This record gives sequence, structure tokens and C-alpha cells, in this order.
Amino acid sequence: MTISAYDLLERVREQKPLVHHLTNWVTIYDCAQVVKTLGASPVMAHAPEEAADMAQLASALVLNIGTLTSDFVGSMQLAARAANTKGIPVILDVCGAGATPFRDQKCFELLDAVRIDVIKGNASEVARIAGASVRTRGVDATEVAGDLAALARQLARARHATVVVTGPQDLVAGASQAVLVRNGHPLMTRVVGTGCMAASVIGAFAAVESDRVNAAAAALACYEIAAELAAEQGAGPGTFKERLFDCLASLDRPTCERRQRIQSLGN
Repeated sequence: MTISAYDLLERVREQKPLVHHLTNWVTIYDCAQVVKTLGASPVMAHAPEEAADMAQLASALVLNIGTLTSDFVGSMQLAARAANTKGIPVILDVCGAGATPFRDQKCFELLDAVRIDVIKGNASEVARIAGASVRTRGVDATEVAGDLAALARQLARARHATVVVTGPQDLVAGASQAVLVRNGHPLMTRVVGTGCMAASVIGAFAAVESDRVNAAAAALACYEIAAELAAEQGAGPGTFKERLFDCLASLDRPTCERRQRIQSLGN
């Protein structure tokens, strides 16, 4: 399987999809900005009175439980049902799953109530959603024993979804295929919101590509190539974050094709 990350980025820039978010209040600006930087259009609409209507206008829906409340999850369900009816992809960032029973409960409520097309999280978050007995340290990953690729594939089959596990190398698994994305830079772990932004980038790419594994892998490759470029220019987390947006906006085909490191794990 060959994925051209830049081809999908070019589609995002040309089609300018509207990506509806019900997301983390800590990182909401950055999620909006990264989508805008790609050339797409973000909208952050969480009120129950309009969540479904806004989803009907969108090309993708991104949900993030980072700062969840029961009412907020209710709005997520309204938006996701509308997205399911329209047939647009729904991305769920299971931010902090495994940290508290409340987060776990709300994740499972969403997964049981609506169709989720992409489940995204770090290793311990995804492992918890797959049923493993693990704990997440706030929203930071803890070590997960066993075969993470097998666990992700199992969850993908059980939930009929694409599963994205972010980390030093990212794993993207569907029911029948899986890939590793080996791009990125350690500075990403020192900036709040890089994981939330990754979900938003995946949403923008899923809006223009029906193969969710290809969409997620290409999204992560482009985003993380920009991170590599930003790290080469910046001295620390502050300048890195500023330059991440700049490098993503200016990412070109030669750079992307030279740097992308996407490895197929087969079927």
C-alpha cells in the first residue's frame, strides 16, 4: 500500500472542508487554527440547540472529551447522530480515557450511541477503550504491555472503526490493514495541545478521503513533517509551536515526499 500524504493535503487545500468540533476547552483555539492553517474551515459549535444543525453543514465532525461534562457529551451525541445521518466521518479523541471512571463511562456511551469512524488516543487511552486494565496519568500516556498493534486491530474490528494510537511512532489500524507513521519530533510532547490538533488534522483529511486509514496516516505524516521542520528552526516549545503552524502552511510536495515515513504492517 502506497500513501501519498501530500496528495491528500492538496485535496484539503482545494476542497476547504468545514470541520465541526466539539472539543477540549484547553486547546480549542489551537484546534481551530491548525484546521485553518491546512486551508480548511473550522467551526466550534457545542450548544445543544445548534450542534446537530452545524453538523449537517460540515464535512467532518471531531469530538474530544478532554474537558468533558455530561451536558457536553449530550451535545456530542446530537452532533454525531446528525453526522451519521449525513454520512460524514466522526472522529473521537478519547482524551484522558483510563484516568477516571467518568471519562471511561462517557467514551463508551458515545461509542455505543453513535457511529464513530476514527478512534484516536495515546497508547493507554486506546488500550482502556479496548478493554485493557490500564490507567492514564491525567492525559499523558502510561506504558501498555503486550502487542499494541494487535490490540488496536481488535478494537478496530469490534467497533468497525479506524484506530489511531499516537506516540513516538503512530499506529493507524483498520479491520484489514495497519500502518506505522514514523514522523514527528520529541518537542511535540512539550507543547499542550499537539494531540488535540492531531485529531483536528485527521478530521480535515477524513473529510476528503473515504479510506480512513489512508486519511489518518497522511494527516499525521503531514502534521508531523511540519513538526520536524519547526523543530529544526525553533529553540524551544514556544517558538516551536509558532513555527509548527508556519511550516504546515508552507509544506510543499518535494519536502513531504522526501520526508514522509509511512510503513505498511500488512493485513
